Amino acid sequence: MQFRQVQDIEYQLLPGSERRTTDIVIERDGLITVRPPKEMSAEQVDETVFSKRMWIYRNLAQWRDLNATRVSREWVSGESFLYLGSSYRLQLVQEQDEPLKLKDGRFCLLRTIVDTGGDEAAQRIFEAFYKEKGLARISKRVAYFANKVGVKPSDVHIKELGYRWASCLKNGTLHFHWKCLMAPLTIIDYIVVHELCHLHHRDHSDAFWNEVDKVLPDYRDRKEWLRMRGAELDL
Repeated sequence: MQFRQVQDIEYQLLPGSERRTTDIVIERDGLITVRPPKEMSAEQVDETVFSKRMWIYRNLAQWRDLNATRVSREWVSGESFLYLGSSYRLQLVQEQDEPLKLKDGRFCLLRTIVDTGGDEAAQRIFEAFYKEKGLARISKRVAYFANKVGVKPSDVHIKELGYRWASCLKNGTLHFHWKCLMAPLTIIDYIVVHELCHLHHRDHSDAFWNEVDKVLPDYRDRKEWLRMRGAELDL
C-alpha cells in the first residue's frame, strides 16, 4: 500500500482488484482509500481520483459534519455509556468482585481503576467488557444469518479494527470491532449480514448489495443509521 497525492487530495492506494471500476471510499477516520482494477497504473489512478475530486470534496465535508457529533465521555459517576443501543449511567464503586459490571441498569466500575490508571485504564476495562460480551452474542447472530446467506464462515473474533466496523478475510474469518456492541441490535445484524455477504462477493458491487437485500430488505435504513450515528459509538 502507498500514499499518493493529487493536488490537495491525499489518498491511500490499495492493491488492485478484479473489478472493472475504481472503488473510492472515505473511511471512518476520514482517510481516502482507492482500490483500482489490477491493470490500472498509478498515474491512471491519479487521473481517476482527480476526475472524482468534486465527489470527494462533498463526501469529506459530509464526513466532517457527521464527526462533529462525536461524543467525548468522562470517567465520572453519572456519565452515559452505550451497550446494545441503550444508554447506561456510570457509577464508580469502592468494591466489587469484577472490574466492571452492568448491574441494576448501571455500569459499575471500580473507582481504583480510574484513580490509579486514569482514563486509559478505564477504557481498556470497557473494551474488554465489550469483547467478552460481544463474542458470544455476535457469534450467535453470525450462525443465524449464515444459513440465510448460504455461507459457512470459519471463525469469529471481536477486536480493535481502527476505522472499520468489521472485516471479512479470504479464509472465511470474520472480525468485528468491539464498538459494534454499542449499537442497537438491528444495526449489529446489518454489520453481520454485510460481512457474511462478502463471502459471496468481495466488493460492493450491485451483486453484493442484492445479496444483502435478500436477507435484510430494509438494509438501506440500517446502513444510513450507521453512517449518521456511527460517530456516537465511541468511548
